[in-house]
Amino acid sequence: MKKIDRETVQRILDTADIVDVVSDFVSLKRRGSGYIGLCPFHNERTPSFSVSKSKNFCKCFSCGKGGSPVNFIMEHEQMSYQEALRYLANKYNIEIKEHEMSDAERERESERASMLAVNEMALKHFEHNLTATEDGRNIGLTYFLDRGINEASVKKFHLGYALERNDALLRDATQKGYNVDYLVKTGLCIRTDTGRVYDRFKGRVIFPVFSVSGKVIAFGGRTLKKDVAKYVNSPESEIYKKSHELYGLYQAKQAIVKHAKCILVEGYMDVISMHQSGIENVVASSGTSLTEGQIRLIHRFTEDVTVIYDGDAAGIKASLRGIDMLLAEGLNIKVVLLPDGDDPDSFAQKHTSSELEAYIAAHETDFIRFKTDILLQGVAMNDPISRARVINDIVQSIAVIPNQVMRNIYITECARSLGIDERIVALEVTRQSMAQAEKASVKAQKDAARQSLDDVPAPPKKAEETAQETSPAITVESTNPELEFIRPFERRLLQYVLRYGMMQLAEEYDDADNAVTIYVIDFVESELSGDGIQFADPVVLKTFTEALNLRRTSWEADFAANEARLLEERSRYIADGEAEIRRSDSDLATIQRHEKELAEKADAIYFEHQRQFASAYIEKVLCSHLDDDIRLLSLDLVPEKHVLSKVHTKFSKVETDEDRLAEIIPRTVYELKDALLECRLRRIRAELKNSVSTAGASPDHIMTLMQEMNEVQHLRGEFAKYLGERILNPRK
Repeated sequence: MKKIDRETVQRILDTADIVDVVSDFVSLKRRGSGYIGLCPFHNERTPSFSVSKSKNFCKCFSCGKGGSPVNFIMEHEQMSYQEALRYLANKYNIEIKEHEMSDAERERESERASMLAVNEMALKHFEHNLTATEDGRNIGLTYFLDRGINEASVKKFHLGYALERNDALLRDATQKGYNVDYLVKTGLCIRTDTGRVYDRFKGRVIFPVFSVSGKVIAFGGRTLKKDVAKYVNSPESEIYKKSHELYGLYQAKQAIVKHAKCILVEGYMDVISMHQSGIENVVASSGTSLTEGQIRLIHRFTEDVTVIYDGDAAGIKASLRGIDMLLAEGLNIKVVLLPDGDDPDSFAQKHTSSELEAYIAAHETDFIRFKTDILLQGVAMNDPISRARVINDIVQSIAVIPNQVMRNIYITECARSLGIDERIVALEVTRQSMAQAEKASVKAQKDAARQSLDDVPAPPKKAEETAQETSPAITVESTNPELEFIRPFERRLLQYVLRYGMMQLAEEYDDADNAVTIYVIDFVESELSGDGIQFADPVVLKTFTEALNLRRTSWEADFAANEARLLEERSRYIADGEAEIRRSDSDLATIQRHEKELAEKADAIYFEHQRQFASAYIEKVLCSHLDDDIRLLSLDLVPEKHVLSKVHTKFSKVETDEDRLAEIIPRTVYELKDALLECRLRRIRAELKNSVSTAGASPDHIMTLMQEMNEVQHLRGEFAKYLGERILNPRK
């Protein structure tokens, strides 16, 4: 198995132009030094999608999506990292060179690729059975045709049939050389305790499940018999996580983006029939309750969701919790109730596309109003307990809505429809919202604490050990509150490393009196390692380590190559300019003056391009990094949220962070150190308080703690002299 080699990846990253790439999908207009357009990731009327050619970076400041050319293609086309690289290579006609993977890489990729290959083989096997075997035509194809599914839809959704034999797929796969273990791991076959292997889906019509990128990841099988379970589905595996997939999304994603709306139904046949009727922006949760993963998948493509229900009141009430989850994600939810006796499948079969669209448009109801009507059915006006229960349920739904304006509108509507004081509803919504936030916060802290136990530095040394050292250690205890307190300081420092890591901060001289350049990243590393500090946030640490690796392994060679290119461009620029000067000027004095101006302009261009290369060096690589953690954190930290207007930049020189690096970088490092000392001081005080209140506590231990506290306070005092009396914490 092969992988794109580093040189090809670097060539793709160097060649791909963000304006060129984004322009394939978005109409861009020039604004200042950059470009702006309507965001392709969410529906908006006012352009907020900014594209910077100099930084080779894009960002929507409304929804937050964007990034480097690779990340933009990954997000927009729902591709993997390798798929996005191949897309860009094809766009720019770059020859892809691959290398053999290491044993570790091969082992990671082999199992997933093998399982996908087995599923692809099974897909063709089931499709062949449906149309090329007598049982498939007489049983499977006849079933689909009887249900109103035409042959075009059969092909579009790759429907199939599994023969009524225990080993039809097993025999076909083994004859073609596929490993039985992968048939079992994907769930296509079942292995008994005695070692016997047999087909899972025998005698069933088959509904393949595709990933967003079009890979076959699972199957659903429906029996035509009455004495067995109606549906059997692939179990979860390395390639299939049911809670993160939606049936029909691969076929529907373009229509969802086009119409800025996703229609949510329940089953396979609902999706297929609605597609066949001309409504293609439809997906299904495959008969299960909605999950957070599925909701986030929908949110990638749209913020507007319409849920279609049939007339089954019990089924509707059972699914209301999933709709609350959609609201909590910030989606705009509407509901359509079909006539009694119809489901999306049967209703779509009986109506044309225009009739179906008209019905949905006419019967779409706001979810809160719909939920109120559903829950109040059968509740008597003189039953205060039942009405209170309904009101509480509706208030819980309103409380999860993140948009305050929408929440207030629903409060007013709820009070009006239920006939109660709006202030009471508002107070209850506030109470519920605070309770939900507190519950979510506690859960998040517990989850983060469990996750960070193995990642954060070890707890500080005991006081007895610390007393033997010359100064207190600056470390972070592995408790979640401290990690949360420290994280903003670490992210702020990392942000400067990403933006300016390879910019010159200072010069020092070695023993031979030679000038040595000190880059921003060198200073940060020296300051942290000198005090034994390591980033506590594992993702920040991983990203900083990767930035250091770039500095140590690639910077010198890349800088030299860029230097040679810039010098060549400078020489060519001067040669072309001198030729033009000699053609247009006649007297020697004018020629000499223009040649001097030409050389000065060439130098200015050379130094500016050199500065741009150094400034963008680290962020350019890490914003397109293979590792999701590194790439996403870099994308979050690199963009600047505000751009100066033309008025400011035209009539005055505005001092930027880059102009003040010599002041900002040391200050940011010292702010982190001061925050670490603050954490240490809190721990000492807590331990001192505990020791004083404990009977029989050692006086020597108490004295040691007090001495240590004085030392930490002294260090903080030294920092305060530099930082000033007031220290502002960075925003989280």
